[in-house]
Amino acid sequence: MEFSFTKFDVVKSLKQSSRSIRGITNPTEEATWSHFQDQFDNLEKHTQWGIDVLEKYIKFVKERTEIELSYAKQLRNLSKKYQPKKNSKEEEEYRYTSTRAFLATLNEMNDYAGQHEVISENMTSLITGELTRYVQELKQERKSHFHDGRKAQQHLETCWKQLEASKRRFERDCKEADRAQQYFEKMDADINVTKADVEKARQQAQLRHQMAEDSKAEYSSTLQKFNSEQHDHYYTHIPNIFQKIQDMEERRIVRIGESMKTFAEVDRQVIPIIGKCLDEITKAAESIDHKNDSQLVIEAFKSGFEPPGDVEFEDYTQPMKRTISESSLSNSRGDGKSEPKFGGKSKGKLWPFIKKNKGAGPEDFSNLPPEQRRKKLQQKVDELNKDIQKEMDQRDALTKMKDVYIKNPQMGDAASVDHRLAELGQNIEKLRLEVQKFEGWLAEVEGRLPARTEQARRQSGLYEAQNTSTVNSCAQDRESSPDGSYTEEQSQETEMKVPATDFDDEFDDEEPLPTIGTCKALYTFEGQNEGTISVAEGEMLYVIEEDKGDGWTRIRRNEDEEGYVPTSYVEVYLDKNAKDGYKSLQKISE
Repeated sequence: MEFSFTKFDVVKSLKQSSRSIRGITNPTEEATWSHFQDQFDNLEKHTQWGIDVLEKYIKFVKERTEIELSYAKQLRNLSKKYQPKKNSKEEEEYRYTSTRAFLATLNEMNDYAGQHEVISENMTSLITGELTRYVQELKQERKSHFHDGRKAQQHLETCWKQLEASKRRFERDCKEADRAQQYFEKMDADINVTKADVEKARQQAQLRHQMAEDSKAEYSSTLQKFNSEQHDHYYTHIPNIFQKIQDMEERRIVRIGESMKTFAEVDRQVIPIIGKCLDEITKAAESIDHKNDSQLVIEAFKSGFEPPGDVEFEDYTQPMKRTISESSLSNSRGDGKSEPKFGGKSKGKLWPFIKKNKGAGPEDFSNLPPEQRRKKLQQKVDELNKDIQKEMDQRDALTKMKDVYIKNPQMGDAASVDHRLAELGQNIEKLRLEVQKFEGWLAEVEGRLPARTEQARRQSGLYEAQNTSTVNSCAQDRESSPDGSYTEEQSQETEMKVPATDFDDEFDDEEPLPTIGTCKALYTFEGQNEGTISVAEGEMLYVIEEDKGDGWTRIRRNEDEEGYVPTSYVEVYLDKNAKDGYKSLQKISE
C-alpha cells in the first residue's frame, strides 16, 4: 500500500494562506485606518502624541487664565492706588471736572479689570475644565481600544501556534508512516522472514498510515480554522478596532478645534463691555469743563480783600507837624488799633507779595482771609454738630439699655451704665460750648449772630453779653498783617465760657429708627448679603425693627452698623412700652 502524500500539500496550503494575508487594497477605495493592519504600534504612538498635544493646549489655556487674573489684579490695585482717600485733602480736589473725569477713569478701569476676570473664569470653565475631563475619558477609551487590539493579536498568535503544532504532528506522522511502509516492504521481500513478522509489519504500516491520515485531517481542519480566524482578524476585528481608534482621534481633533473657537469667542463676548468702559472714559474726558474748574479756583481762593489803595505821600519837610499816616507800612500796634475792615479797601498793604507764616494757625482761623475763614468756621461747626449727634445717639442707646436692665434685672446691672451716661453728657455739653464758640466767630465774620429761638435766647443770656464783649475785644486786639492774614496780640484772648443751650433741633438732620429692645446672638452669623449684618455668638445688640413674619429682625450695633439677622439666631428682649420709654428718654435729654 503506497501513499502519495508529501510536504507539497503543506507548502501549497501556506502559500494560499499567505496570499489571503496580504490583503492588497484597491487604490480607489477610501483610505481608512482599517488598512493599517501592520501599523498597530505606530498608531499607538500617534494617538498618544495626540493626547500630549491636547494636554499641551490645556496647559496653554491655563497659563492664559493665570495671566488674565494677574492682569486684572494689577489693574484693580492700580485703580485702588489712585483712588482718593476718605477725609483727606485729595477728596476736596475731586470737585474739579478734570479730577472727576480721572476718578471716572479709575472706576471704569476697575470694571475693565472685571472683564479680564470674566475671561479667565469662562476659559477655565468652558475650556480647561471641559478638556481636562475629556482627556481622562480619551485616555480610558484609547486604553480600551488598544487592549482589544492586543487581545485580538494574542488570539491570532495562539491560533498560529496551534496550526504550527498540528503541522509538525502531521509531518511527524507522515514520516513515521513512510518508514513503516518501507519496513513492511522490506520484510515482505525478505524470504527468511516469517509470515507472522510480515503480517505484523503490515499492520504497523497500516496503523501509521491511519495516524498520518488523522493528522492530515486535523491539520487541514486547524489550517481552515486559522485561515478563518486570520481573515476575521485582518478584515473584521482589527479594522473595527482601528476604525474606533480613528473615530476617537478625529473626535479629539474636532474637540481641540472647537476649544480654539471657544478661546476666541470668550474674548469676543467681553469686547462690547470693554468698549462701553472705553466709551465711558471718553465721555468723562469730554465732560471736563475748563471754565467751571476756573470758577471753582476763584471760589476756593478768593479772600474777600480788595487790592490795596495808593500809598499817600508823607511830607517830611515839616518835622514838628509830621504825623504817621494810617496807610503807612510802619503803622504802630500800640497807637490806636483799628478794627479790620473786611469790606473796605486795605490801604498801603503789600500782602500779595509777603510770604505767610507757616505752622499751625489760631483756633479761630483768624490768620485766613475773611472768605476762607468763613468756610473753615462753617466746616468746623458742621463737624461739631455731627460729633454731638453721635454722642446723643450713644446716650439714647445706653439710656434704653438701662431701661431694659431696670425692667429685666437678670439681663444686667442698670447702674453699670451710669458712669458712661455721665461721660456722654459731659462730652455733649463740651461740644455744645465749642459749637457756640465757633458760631460766635462765624457771626463775627458774617456780621451777624446765629438765629435762635426765644427760649434759647433766654437760656443763653449770659452768652449774649459775653459774646458781644468778646467779639468787640477780639476785633480791637486783632489787626491785619502785611500779608493779608490776621495775627494775634501777645495778650491772651478772653475765652468764652457759657452755659449749654438746647441745640437739639439744629443737629437732628435725620432721626434714626429708635431702638425697641435688645437682643443676644445665640449663634454666629456671617452677613454676606446686602442688608445683613454679621454678629458673633453672645454679642448684645439693639433691636430697631422686630420680625414682620419674614424670619428677619433688624438690629443695630452702633450708628454706622445696622442690618438684618435671622430671627432664630437671636434672643430678643422687647420693651413692653417702648413708646413711653422713648418719651422719657427725650425728657432726660432735655
